[in-house]
Amino acid sequence: MNIVVKSAALGLAVSTLMASTAIAQQRTLKYYADFDPAPLAAFEAVIADFEAANPDIDVVLQNFDHEGYKTAIRNFLTADAPDLANWYAGNRMAPFVNSGQFQDVSDVWEEHNLHESLASAAPSMTIDGKQWGVPYTYYQWGIYYNKSVYEQVGVDVPETWDEFVSNCEKFKAAGIDCLTTGTKALWPGAGIFDYLNLRTNGYEFHMALTSGEVAWTDDRVKATFAEWGKLVEPGYITANHAALDWQDAASLLIQGKAANYVMGNFAVAVFKDGGMTDDTLGFMPFPTINPDVARAEEAPTDTVHIPAGAKNVDDAKKFLAFLATADVQTKLNEALGQLPINKDSSVADDPFIKAGFELLSTTPGGIAQFFDRDAPAEMAKIGMEGFQQFMVQPGQIDNILERLEKARQRIYK
Repeated sequence: MNIVVKSAALGLAVSTLMASTAIAQQRTLKYYADFDPAPLAAFEAVIADFEAANPDIDVVLQNFDHEGYKTAIRNFLTADAPDLANWYAGNRMAPFVNSGQFQDVSDVWEEHNLHESLASAAPSMTIDGKQWGVPYTYYQWGIYYNKSVYEQVGVDVPETWDEFVSNCEKFKAAGIDCLTTGTKALWPGAGIFDYLNLRTNGYEFHMALTSGEVAWTDDRVKATFAEWGKLVEPGYITANHAALDWQDAASLLIQGKAANYVMGNFAVAVFKDGGMTDDTLGFMPFPTINPDVARAEEAPTDTVHIPAGAKNVDDAKKFLAFLATADVQTKLNEALGQLPINKDSSVADDPFIKAGFELLSTTPGGIAQFFDRDAPAEMAKIGMEGFQQFMVQPGQIDNILERLEKARQRIYK
C-alpha cells in the first residue's frame, strides 16, 4: 500500500514537473495586424497551422481597425512594440526602416532561399541591400477590356502603346470611349500615371520620383505626360471621369460604352456582377512604350515585419519563414482571392488570377505598390489632384508640374 501511495505521489510529482516544464517552455508571439473580416479569418487559419507545427509557441493576435492602424503603428513601434506587425512593401516601409523601427531580416531570406522563391517582390522588400520583412499576398493591375467591343470595331488586343493609341481612333469613330476611368476619388487616375511612367522611364526612376529624389519638372516626367496626352488631347478618355466613381466607369465597360479600363483585379467581381463573363471580359498587361525599359508591374503588396523593439525575435523569424512557404501562401491566397508571391505556390482555377500570377511572377523590372503607397500621403494627394486636372485641362501641364514640384520641395525636405 505504501508502495502504491509512494508511486502515486512520485507520478504526481513527475506530472507536475512535466507540466511546469511545459509551461516554462511555452513562448508567446505578440502580433499586431489590421485585417478586414475575410482576411482575418484566413490569417487565423494560418496562425492555427503555425501553432500546430510549433506547439511551444502561442501567437497572440491583436487586430486593429484598418484606418486606425495607420496611426497606431507609429505609436506602438516606439512605445510597446509587438513581435510581428503588418505593413506594406516599397517606399511605404522606408520611413520605418530608415528610422530603425523595423528589423533587418536578411538572414531569413538567405536561410530559406527567399531571394528565389519570392523573387518578384524582392526589390520592393529591399532597402540598402537588406530585406526588412516578408510579403504574403498581392494583386495585379493592368488593363481590363470588353472583348465584344474589340470584335465590334475589328481591332486586335495591342502589345505596344502605338497599337493601343491607334485602336483608340477606331473606338472613338464608333462612339466608344477607348479608355474609361472614374477619378471622383482621385486614386484611379494614379493607376494610369504609374503605368505610363513605369513603361516610359522604368521602375527605378518611378521609385526615385515617388521618393522625392526627382523633380516633377524633369524632362523624363514630361515625357510620361506626353504619352498620356496622346489619349487626353484627342478625347479618347471618358469625358466626365472627374464626376464618376470607379464603379460608374466599370458600368461603362460592362455596357460596351468603353473599351478599356486600367484597374486592379478586385474589379473583376464588379464586372461579373454587371453581367460580364470570361467570354466577354479580357485582361492584358499594360502595353510597351519604351522597349528598352524592363517590364515592371503594379501590385500592392501586403507584408509582415519584425519591429526593432520585438522581444521574441527568434520565434518571429520562424513565423516569417513559415509565412513565406509555398503551401502556406497557396492556402492563404485561396481564401483571400488574391495572388501568392511564392513562385512555387499554386493559384485558383480562374483566368484572371492565373493571368495575374503569370504576369507578376515573371516580371523582370520590379513591382510598384501604387502611387498612394509609394509616395507620402500629402504628396500622393497633391499628385493625384494633378493627374485628374491633366485629364481635364491638358494645356495646364506646365502649371501642374510646377505645383507638384513646389510640393515636392516642401514635403520631402
